[in-house]
Amino acid sequence: MAVKIRLRRIGSRKKPFYRIVVADSRSPRDGKFIETIGHYNPRSQDDIVLDLEKVEEWQKKGAQPTNTVGCLIKRLKKQQGKEKKEIEKKKVKKKEAEKKKVKSEREE
Repeated sequence: MAVKIRLRRIGSRKKPFYRIVVADSRSPRDGKFIETIGHYNPRSQDDIVLDLEKVEEWQKKGAQPTNTVGCLIKRLKKQQGKEKKEIEKKKVKKKEAEKKKVKSEREE
């Protein structure tokens, strides 16, 4: 059984909305699926919700993402990487501010 991680369209006409599902490659696009692991709204920027742990779990079992889902996974990982860097920068700035505060208190 060939398993794919792919999009399942649930939006109305001219208003696409997709669920990211794990399904047998022989089943139809909107047909039977094994598990839902996220959703994607192409009409709004950066509206990708995806459980990356489940994606990795299914890939270890042999599931192959489609081209579109593969690009979405990369985009989500890139976003999360940027968010982590921003959080680290904020922590560094906070520590520097605390050090300056301590120095100014010692000088007084």
